Amino acid sequence: KRFKITARGKVLGSHAGRRHLLAGKNPKRRRRLGKRMIVDKTDAYRIIQNLPFSH
Repeated sequence: KRFKITARGKVLGSHAGRRHLLAGKNPKRRRRLGKRMIVDKTDAYRIIQNLPFSH
């Protein structure tokens, strides 16, 4: 699952930069990248339009 819609209608997504080359990133940065992020409103509109069962 790439995206999740919250109850309030916000779109949650994953951070970029957490797939490989993790040894060069410090633990704080790796933890932060592992958490979900709120997608920007300008991108969220396009994502919602393309998700099935979301609109």
